[in-house]
Amino acid sequence: MREVINGVIDEDSFFEVHKHYAENIVVGFARLAGRSIGIVANQPAVLAGVLDIHSSTKAARFVRFCDCFNVPLLVFEDVPGFLPGTDQEWNAIITNGAKLLYAFCEATVPRITVITRKAYGGAYDVMNSKHIGADMNYAWPSAEIAVMGAKGAAEIIFKSEIAAATDKDTKWKEKEAEYQNMFANPYRAAERGFIDEVIKPEDTREKLIKAFKMLENKAVRLPRKKHGNIPL
Repeated sequence: MREVINGVIDEDSFFEVHKHYAENIVVGFARLAGRSIGIVANQPAVLAGVLDIHSSTKAARFVRFCDCFNVPLLVFEDVPGFLPGTDQEWNAIITNGAKLLYAFCEATVPRITVITRKAYGGAYDVMNSKHIGADMNYAWPSAEIAVMGAKGAAEIIFKSEIAAATDKDTKWKEKEAEYQNMFANPYRAAERGFIDEVIKPEDTREKLIKAFKMLENKAVRLPRKKHGNIPL
């Protein structure tokens, strides 16, 4: 993911923070066409890029910091979901995951997301999706936007057909390929308005510069209240 970041931003401008903590997510500051931005990116090279307690807290703190000081946010998304397991559940993954969700929802700075590969389930929503108020969402042709991966989805959705088949393994692979073809791409999401545009990777920098320029005078009117109720 650092290669992706450095291929888009101004040369040698990425300043990463908390590098050795929760390495499955990357956060830091950079410049894009000379303007300061904050970057949040899933790191698929560590734990496949899943969101867990530590990465959710790390990213939430960074998003809040950027919003405090009016620094626009750029999100690179490649997330297969939240980390499963009783250890995560006992230590309140839902509460900690909600911190990141809340941080993005409350942020009023320009917010842009680029989906590079996987964007599955609830983690897709949390990572600055259109559903929580992102301004612009782009996807590469390699993006997979779905409830879950094709293998697991095929096993659940086509369970009865697979069970009734003579060669269950072949049927499973056939249904997996069918699901992959139908849903594991960005075009269904784009049809529904959840993605603004499917772009080529080499056009990413140009698109982001234009989008941030368009959003530089973004103004959000918040309800008159003292503050929200962050999930602490």
